[in-house]
Amino acid sequence: MEVMSDLPRRAVTRTIKLAALPAGLAGRTVVGLGKRVGGRPAELVAREIQQRTADQIFRVLGELKGGALKVGQALSIFEAALPPELAAPYRATLTRLQEAAPPLPAATVHRVIASDLGEDWRDLFAEFNNEPAAAASIGQVHKAVWRDGRQVAVKIQYPGAGKALINDFTQISRVGRLFGVLMPGLEVKPLLDELRARVVEELDYRMEGVAQQAFAKAFADDPDFAVPQVVMATDHVLVSDWMDGTPLSSIISDGTKEQRDRAGLLLVRLLFSSPARVGLLHADPHPGNFRLLSDGRLGVLDFGAVDRLPDGLPPLFGKMLWLVHTDGDIADVEAELRAHGFLLPGITVDLDALKTYLAPLAEPSKYESFSFTREWMRAEAGRMADLRGTNIGRLLNLPPSYILIHRVSTAGIGVLCQLEATASFRAEVLRWIPGYGPADAVGADPVAAG
Repeated sequence: MEVMSDLPRRAVTRTIKLAALPAGLAGRTVVGLGKRVGGRPAELVAREIQQRTADQIFRVLGELKGGALKVGQALSIFEAALPPELAAPYRATLTRLQEAAPPLPAATVHRVIASDLGEDWRDLFAEFNNEPAAAASIGQVHKAVWRDGRQVAVKIQYPGAGKALINDFTQISRVGRLFGVLMPGLEVKPLLDELRARVVEELDYRMEGVAQQAFAKAFADDPDFAVPQVVMATDHVLVSDWMDGTPLSSIISDGTKEQRDRAGLLLVRLLFSSPARVGLLHADPHPGNFRLLSDGRLGVLDFGAVDRLPDGLPPLFGKMLWLVHTDGDIADVEAELRAHGFLLPGITVDLDALKTYLAPLAEPSKYESFSFTREWMRAEAGRMADLRGTNIGRLLNLPPSYILIHRVSTAGIGVLCQLEATASFRAEVLRWIPGYGPADAVGADPVAAG
């Protein structure tokens, strides 16, 4: 059995499916032009094109595994921003795909393990379950008992996963302009290049093991987080302590308000604090990588994609929040954006419009408590995706060094909106985000003070 042949069977099939995306956009654009000629408002027609494009992108990527599904997972968090008629079926499709990937046959699993751990690999385990406990886009996890008696998770990489990833991203890069329909103002090519580099890193289980162990060491005995210890890591096999708990996807669908608020607060705390505590940022914050444990801690899994931030988060974010929260000089905000490459030379912006654009983005950390909702996410996404030329978002650039941080922050906000979490997120900003406050009083709380 060819493992990757289920993803789907032939490379030509994958190419045809991906190639259909730009053709679909072209057809919708022609139809939209006809509707505008017929008197329909341009904004309404543009919105319809966006919705149909989103539907097709998610549906086609969802039918493919490997690299295409990885991109789908990265974009899936925007599900919270989609109109309800698109969000519901897409949410169900992605969940089904992520939870029901075709498993490797036992013989193939054994060959992968033997290739990396040696023909006597069974001596390392007291028990090994041939049925996978979980499956994802480039590998699957088996539950086992290590020779010392502890329960472990054995992550096995699909044979051929590397080739499939590279092929998928080559195809996806050719239709990258489609994602600009969903996210106007975003430079799509560097985003895809960065995403491609990070996903390819996920093929290196040794590198993942090093990152996971760094998190495990930093958060050992932590009251808020649990990270499995690494037992063994090779190129295609990663063995770590088993982790029970309730998947975040189940908390989203069936959790109590208390559980959803707790999970949301801890997710923010993890993402904000880990650059300072570990020098790494977990770069794949989708619900499948988290568990809520019975003792209230957030279990964290899958460290294949991380952003290396040895100096912590850039102080830019703290400076920007400070200026917006305190109603500072918007000219200073513009200067910061230009200094860090978010506004390119030759691009001019209306300062009042810039202030209006940025204010809602700072709301979650401006007040002592904030509630993330799907409605808020959809409103924000609609505001940023406004196709009118006056939209400030269309004038902003995203520097390559900030691409992964942007992905993580956007994905994190999406999860918070799926959780509909309410918590004191401001406190986490004040504690963990560098640069917040004036030069002589970083960390002060001007909102509370006055």
